[in-house]
Parts: sequence; structure tokens; C-alpha cells
Amino acid sequence: MSITRFILLWWLVIFCTGYNAWAQGLMIRNYNVKDGLANATVYAAVQDKDGFIWFATPTGVSKFDGKRFRNYAKKDGLTDNDVVKLAADAKGRLWFFTLNGKLSFYDHTYIHNEDNDSSLKFNSRSHYMQYAFEADAGFVYFFNSNNRIVTYNGKKTEYDKRDIETNFLYLLRNGRVYRPLQKAFHVNTLHDPTNPQQEISSVCPYPFASENADTVRNGPILMVRNTLYAYTPQKISCFFNGSDWGIKDEISNLCIDNDNLWIGTQRALYYIKGFFKGDKKITKLLDNHNITSLLKDRDGNIWITTFGDGVYYIPYKNFYFSYLDNTNGLYSHSIFSISKDKKNDLLLIGQNAGILNTMSANSVIRQFTLDTTSGRNSLLAILPYKENEALIGTDNGLLSFNTATQKYSLLKAVKMLKDVDISPAGKIRIAAKNQVIALDDYEIADLDMIVTSIASVNDSLYFVGTNNGLYTCTDGTRKLKPSANDSLRTLSIKDLKWIDGYLWIGTSDQGIYVIHGDTMVKHLSSANNLASDICQQLYYDGHQNLYVATNKGVSVINVKEQHITRNITSNDGLMSDDIRGVYADDGILYIATSNGLCYFKGDHLPVDTVPPVIYLNNIRYGDSTYLPGDNFVHLYKRKASFEAEFGTIVFDLPELVEYQYNFSGDTTNGWVTTMSNIIPFPDLQPGNYKLMVRARKYKSDWSKPLNLNVNILPQWYQQWWARGILLLAGLLVILVVLRFIVKRIKQAEKRKTEYNRRIAELEAKALTNQMNPHFIFNSLNSVQHLILEKEEKQALNFLADFATLMRQMLNNSRKSYISLEEEIAFLTRYLELEKIRFAHSFTYHFIMEDTLKDYTIYIPPMIIQPIVENAIKHGLAPKNSAGYLEIRIEMVDDLLYCSVDDDGIGWDKSNSIKSSRLIKHESTALSVIKERLQIIKSFNGSVGKLEIIDKFKSGFGNKEGTLVEILIPIVKML
Repeated sequence: MSITRFILLWWLVIFCTGYNAWAQGLMIRNYNVKDGLANATVYAAVQDKDGFIWFATPTGVSKFDGKRFRNYAKKDGLTDNDVVKLAADAKGRLWFFTLNGKLSFYDHTYIHNEDNDSSLKFNSRSHYMQYAFEADAGFVYFFNSNNRIVTYNGKKTEYDKRDIETNFLYLLRNGRVYRPLQKAFHVNTLHDPTNPQQEISSVCPYPFASENADTVRNGPILMVRNTLYAYTPQKISCFFNGSDWGIKDEISNLCIDNDNLWIGTQRALYYIKGFFKGDKKITKLLDNHNITSLLKDRDGNIWITTFGDGVYYIPYKNFYFSYLDNTNGLYSHSIFSISKDKKNDLLLIGQNAGILNTMSANSVIRQFTLDTTSGRNSLLAILPYKENEALIGTDNGLLSFNTATQKYSLLKAVKMLKDVDISPAGKIRIAAKNQVIALDDYEIADLDMIVTSIASVNDSLYFVGTNNGLYTCTDGTRKLKPSANDSLRTLSIKDLKWIDGYLWIGTSDQGIYVIHGDTMVKHLSSANNLASDICQQLYYDGHQNLYVATNKGVSVINVKEQHITRNITSNDGLMSDDIRGVYADDGILYIATSNGLCYFKGDHLPVDTVPPVIYLNNIRYGDSTYLPGDNFVHLYKRKASFEAEFGTIVFDLPELVEYQYNFSGDTTNGWVTTMSNIIPFPDLQPGNYKLMVRARKYKSDWSKPLNLNVNILPQWYQQWWARGILLLAGLLVILVVLRFIVKRIKQAEKRKTEYNRRIAELEAKALTNQMNPHFIFNSLNSVQHLILEKEEKQALNFLADFATLMRQMLNNSRKSYISLEEEIAFLTRYLELEKIRFAHSFTYHFIMEDTLKDYTIYIPPMIIQPIVENAIKHGLAPKNSAGYLEIRIEMVDDLLYCSVDDDGIGWDKSNSIKSSRLIKHESTALSVIKERLQIIKSFNGSVGKLEIIDKFKSGFGNKEGTLVEILIPIVKML
């Protein structure tokens, strides 16, 4: 909200420059450029059909809802920035009168002018409009500075074609047809040549007859210099002559507020309260201010526009209050105590600096300095005592003040006096810092606590409140006794009141306690709607109301029912919420605050329960802002925030307006309460929504909900058909992917099949290479030789072993894996046959690791035999002496290590003497083994290895022979 300036304006005080002016009992707020007003010079003010207040300035117009100004200039549609008058018609149009004479009006959120509305095209010839009238069917008539009538019928603007005398009094005379859109008219003469029968009365009778007063209130008024006339077609009657009231300046404008009359001039504002009831008291306000217009809005608030000092605003409820402070008679604005001598009708007001103010029934204020001590010397307590006498307690002593003679005397000097009380028989008791004093009787001094308050039950018994709990004392014992109630012994007490057998305790931080005897019967705090838990003073009006002065207003408690009936705060019209004291007399409630004294009829406190007018200000979606409307339709924006900004037309306490919104369309529940007028919905998804918003102002009911239909349209890809296409496309993609996967699986199966076929071929090759023709041929020759030598038995054994070896080889070739025992048995049978074939020219030996006996080891078949065959044929057979072959088998990690070690002629020497046929055979056998190891790796990931080492060349000393090492992937089972 814009920063506002509060000004107390009082009658018959010295003029104060800046933002201070004069008024009795009025608090005026000023709005200016820093608050958002378009210009400090304001020509006119008007309230439109919706309730907004509009201000015409030299730099455009301002639209005000009580919290913020919305300014319009030529760039927003005005025909000129210099707007001198405003008029609001019955159709809700607000007309702008500019010096260029071109017409424009505001309606349905934007300004119509001749550029966007052809019905407003009109050649004004630079004559500007002065007054406006409206007729039926939406016709509007304007009287311009050339004394011509301009007609607007909604379709076109033109000069009136009828033969009408160019005098706006003609329009006034026919007021039933031409209804004026303003109250008062400036004229140079009252004579109407078109109405010779009209009577003119220059005598201003006062007071008025009731029928004359009604004529002034309801009819048009003519202003001639500093005199006002009531107009009827039959008679023009003077009803106010400024000279009779001390007004010498020309009257610029006026406002009628019930029975009150406001007069604006170029030098000041005048307020005559009860003018139409015969009251002759005039109040001068805003001295040295040029008043340009006056407006009473629908709520009863008064708006005052000025030339160069912005707008002044008097809330309607402030007319119910009267105020006193240092601007209209008091010594200062800070007040500590208040009381009244009812016999002399003298109001006593205690302040700081030892000052007592008295105000008589006819509002004469006098000041007395009672305490001249330096330092703190405030008047803390004022109590009626004897006839024409009041007791006054200051920081430094107790005094007596005679209300008849207005003389005072010191009764007792007391340092740091806190409270004074009088017993039913008139015995005076004083609470002062760390002592209790019974005047002219005894003192209880040097207490180890701070005494804050005292309350007499009777002439003997009394209660003492301290910062350390509640105590009782009697004149007989003269000793403070702690309360029997343990919960009252730790309270920090500020004030006490004994009322009809109950003790009311005001604390410094825990609200109000009520005790009866030693029993606590009630505890009232802010949780029970007490204005604050910090109590500063208790005041009982003698009937049924206890007033609790707090730092946040006054709480009124019904002592019989012991409940809070209402709270009174600055929101209700008090000058401050820091309350020092309360006094009630004859229906008038006096409230002393740190910012002055406020008094009013306590039973006539104004309460505005009418719900506020709520309106949609604008809509923001994404980065764009849109004009308000009942429906909002927009294409969905990804991650865009939808915001609806609302406002209310509330001129009194706009900062206390609450909002509730509902996005479900259900009015029974789901309302969200907020103090913000911006309602955000981030990333609103496509769909139809109904946003309902309502508001309430201070102490009012909720307004009727304002509805906004929001339709967020889906993008093309969010449409059902687009989603269907996307779904089909997704299914097609899935099918393509599945087809690709299936194809890959089939290809993998095909490759696997090809690998198996290749393995079979390699195994066949291995089989072929294992048993080369030389071995078979030599074996058969050996059999023939044995037969010729008549060694039939040995030949038959050889043939049997040879047949078993061939059958075992064929069986193993059909398997992917064979056990290590089967492989060793096969190799042993093969070596035995080779020994026979080579006439026992070599010996062999198997070495196996012991741990191999704990498992059943499976290896690929026919992978060691070709190596053993090469060792015999190409290493041992060419040797001239007997040879030795060692086959070692052991585990290395998860692979089977096998070495074939011979002491033959060596790898290099063997290669040099081989025939080309043998080289091809050998190379093919070894390459087949390597390829089989590679294929096994592709299937199970195990890596095999084949390495051939010539021992003579590889650092084995002078040893000859060949060492072949092979790592074979295995399958191991327990």
C-alpha cells in the first residue's frame, strides 16, 4: 500500500505548514505523488459506478481503490493529459473533460476516444466541455465553453440541432429530462432570459425551513462568487452567504454531508457541522490550501482535492470521534491519566513534565504545572476524592487539586510513586517502588520487590501487586502476606481492581486473572480475544464494564459474565494502540493514548459490516499480461505460471483486507485464505477451471465470490488425435525395435550354429590330423611284421589295442567335453602303441597335481594328442638314442595347464629336416588347436593358450628338446 500521512486538524489553533491543517475532532489522511497519485495538483474527483475514486490532474487521471493508484495518460487513450473535469453517468461511463475539447470516456477496462470509437469523432474547434447532463436511452449532453450544447447518443457526437437558447439554465430548467452529472455550477448571473417567470431571492434565511433544506440537498446549486443559491425552475433562493460566516474568498466548490456543509475556497476549507439543523459553528480547515473540489463517496468518506498538495481524505468513521493533542490545546501528545469532576464538568488530563490539562464543558483548556521536579515527573493517576477535589499521583509525590478554584497542594512527597487507591471510607493508600504507604498512618518500607499497584477491599484490608506476585495486608498486621494461591505468587502485576467481591489482576505479560477468595476463577488472555497480554491499566465504570488498557488497544470486559465483549483499536479510530488510561462518563468514553486523547460515544462506535467490492485487476500467463474478463482462454505454455491479480475497493483500512480463493468450484469447502491479492498457479495443465475469489474488510462479512472461468487449451501434441498418432508411432517404433532385436537374436543363433558347424569341422580336422596316414600305415606294417615273424599273439594284441584306440577316438570326437581320466587313458593307449611301433625307442611319464584328484575335470577332446604325436614323430623318432617324454598336468587358476616335454632333437632342428608335406601337416594341426581355443573363448569367455619352446635356445642350459605348454579351458565338478 502507498504510504499515507495522517494529519490532525483542529479548530482555532495556529496554522501548521506541510501536512498539518486544522479541524476539531477530525483525522485527515493525505495522498500525494509519492503514494502513486499522478500529480500533486488535482482538479476534480468523482466516484464511478463500480466505486473507484477518479482524480483529474494536469498529467492524466488516477483511479484509486483505497490501496493503489492506477494512472492513465495520453498513451493509455486520453485525448490530452490535462484533464480538468470528470463526470460519471448512469451507464457506468466515466467522461474526461480536457482543454482540447475532445471527448473520451472510460468503460469496460479501457478508454474510448475518437481513434478507437468512431462515435466520438467531433470537431470541437478547441472549445472545451464544462458541464454534463444525461437523459434517457443513454444520451449525454455537454455544455461547452462556447455556450453550445453537444449531444452524444452512442452512435455519434454532434452539436444539438434543435433551436435551443444556448444557456445551460435551459437544461437545469428541464431537469426531469436533463439530469445534471454535477451538483454545483459556477455562474456570473442568476438571470435566465428563457425563464422570465423565475423568482430570485437574494436573502439568506437561517435556519432553514425543512422544505428549503430538502431543496438544497436534492437540487442543483448555483455558485456566485461567495454566495450559494438553491435552484428550482420556479425560484432561485440564497441559502449561504460567505460574508455572513466570515468567508471573503470566492467559493470554488461545496459538498453536502447529511446535515453538514463543506465549503471550499482558493484559500481554505470550511466545515459547518449541523448547518441544516441551525448550528452556527464554522470550522476552518486546510488554511492556505487551494481547494479544487469536494466529494462525498457512497460510504460517507469526504475527499478534498487541492491545487498542489494532493488529495485529503476523511474516513466516515472519524466523524464519530473527537481528538485532543498538542496541536489543539494540550501540552504534548503523550497522555498518562484521565479523569473527570462530574460536578464541575471538568475533564482532567495528566501528561508528562508535571502538566495537568483541564478542559471545561465549553472546551476551554487550561494547563497547570504540578510537579516541577527534574527527571521523570509524569502524572500517573487521577482519582476523584472529596467534593471539588481530586487526588493526583505523579512520579514524585501525591497532590490535591481543587476543581472549583483550580488550585493544587502537595500532600506527600513520594519517590517513584506507582499507584494510588482510596478505601470506601476515604483512607488513601500509595504504592511506590519498594514501599506501601498508608497516608498519615504508617509506611511499610525497604521491601525486596517492586510494588506496582494497590487495591482496597475495605478500610483495613487491601491487596498489593508487585513484580513478584500478589500480597495481602491489613492495617493491623502492617505486613505483606503472599497469596495463598501458589500460581499468583510468580505473576508480574501491573494493576488491581476490587469489584463486588472479586479481585481483577492485570499482569505485564499474561493477561487478566480473576480471583474470589483464594481461588482463581478466570483467566483471560489473547487466546480468549484479549487485545494483548500486556495490561497497562484497569478501569471500572461502576456499572458492569471493566476496561483493560493494553499496548494493542482497549478490551471491554463484562464483569458479571466475565467475558470480553469487544476490543477497540486504532483500526476503529483511536489515535494509537498504546493505551495509558480509560474513563467513561454519561455514555462518553475517553481513551488516553501515547498519541493523544480520543473521546466518543462508546455505544455508537461505527462498524462497517458491508462486504467490499472485489474486482479482477489483470491476468498474467507466462510473460504476458491480459486485461480482465469473465473468461480466460489461452493455449497451454510449458512451465508457464498463471496468476490472477485481484483488488478491492476499500478506502478505510485497505491493508486489513483478506482474500479467499477456491479453484475447485466447490463453495462449501476448499477455501484458501491469504492476505495477498495475487493468486498464483504454477504450470497450470490444460483443462477447464473455475476460480472463485471473495474478500472481506475489517469486521465485515465475506463478499459475494467473483468468478473467473479459465480454459487452458492443449497444444497440438496434447490433443487426443495427436496423442493417438504418437501412441501409434510409439507402437510402430516398439515393433521396429522388437523386430530388430529378434533379428539380432536370430543372427546370433545363426552365428552360434555356424560356430558349432565350424567346431565340428575343426574337430574332424583334428581327428584327421591326429591319426595321420603314417601312423596307420606304420601300425599296419608293424602288425604284418609280427605275423611274418610268427608272433601271432603279439600281433593280435597290437590289433586289439589299435582297434580300441580307434573306437575311443571316434567316441570322444562326438563329445564337447570329456573327463581328464578319459583323456589320460586315451593318451596312454596311444603312447603304448607308438612305443611298439618305434621298437621301444622312448619312454614316457605322466605327472599330475594331487589336487586334481578331488575333482572331475572336463576338457575339450583330442586337443593334447596332436601335440604328443608331434613330440614323438618330430622330436624323439629322429634321435639316435633312446628318448624321454614327460606329460605334466596341473591347475592354474581356473584353467588346466598341460606341458609336453621331450628330449628330442629340438623344434628348430626338426623344422629344418622336415619335408614340406610334414611341415604343412604340422602347421595345420597346431593352427587347428589355436582356432579351437579361440572359439571356446567366444562361447564361455575362458582364454586358452598354446606355446612351443625350443629348450636349447630358450635358456634351459645344454638341454635339447621341445617344451609345448597349453592352457585349456575346463569344466570343474566336485
